[in-house]
Amino acid sequence: MFEQSQKEEVEALMQANPEFRSLYYRHQELDSKVRDAEIGVLPVDDVTLHKMKKEKLQAKDKLTTMWGQLTATS
Repeated sequence: MFEQSQKEEVEALMQANPEFRSLYYRHQELDSKVRDAEIGVLPVDDVTLHKMKKEKLQAKDKLTTMWGQLTATS
């Protein structure tokens, strides 16, 4: 999600902000599950897949907002 060059900044934010850390890991978990579902490794119905994609997008939006607030104050 974040550029490789921002790895140190992301790690610092995860250390400083438990909400960001939790959301970041949840996004990664959902990303993995969605990917597995789309290739057929994880059997889920269409409704569940849609809900996971929606939650993943909401997590990404919130992470992006939090990241923007951090970089604006830095």
